[in-house]
Amino acid sequence: MRILLAEDDAVLADGLCRSLRGSGNAVDHVADGSQADAALTLHDYDLLILDIGLPQMNGLEVLRRLRARNQDVPVLILTAADSVAQRVQGLDLGADDYMAKPFALSELEARVRALSRRRAGASSSQLRCGPLLYDQTGRMAFLNEQPLELSAREVGLLEILLQRIGRLVSKEQIVSHLCEWGEEVSHNAIEVYMHRLRRKIEGGGVRIATVRGLGYCLERPADGKLAG
Repeated sequence: MRILLAEDDAVLADGLCRSLRGSGNAVDHVADGSQADAALTLHDYDLLILDIGLPQMNGLEVLRRLRARNQDVPVLILTAADSVAQRVQGLDLGADDYMAKPFALSELEARVRALSRRRAGASSSQLRCGPLLYDQTGRMAFLNEQPLELSAREVGLLEILLQRIGRLVSKEQIVSHLCEWGEEVSHNAIEVYMHRLRRKIEGGGVRIATVRGLGYCLERPADGKLAG
């Protein structure tokens, strides 16, 4: 999952970036509202973690502009502990959740997972496709109840496909959701990761279809047809 963190406190931002990356996420960080607004205009994110008290442009204005562009990225707002009015205003402007500072990193990570599940339409932290099961909390995958040994890139790729079962996913989308600023992953590299992932799961009754020139699709177990 690719996350944009908009937070001007350098110490807090560093801790959040380390924690979120340690959970397998790609994280881009900006320290003011203008940078956040620009990044959201240029890139497709799975989640925005947004501090309200940003310089240049406050977080509520960033949120207002985001929703005015009809972008549906989930938003977790960070506020001071006593700013009830700001929390209410943020939720009314289209935020999905909020956390009051100070907070525990473990709780923030749990809220991030919950927002990810909500966007994918899942009711639990486990994503399933036939005999393939992925636990988002532990970042562990199982095929026919046996654990799979996957690299970090393969886990990220599998998560993207499982969140879009039956839907075509382009190489551009994969790169966008896997990589942070400054990372360069070629389409050839994506093909290599996909080949390795296929070798580990397709013998167990799960199939990743390739639509030449367009992308990949993790097929639905019931009918194997592409959807969406």
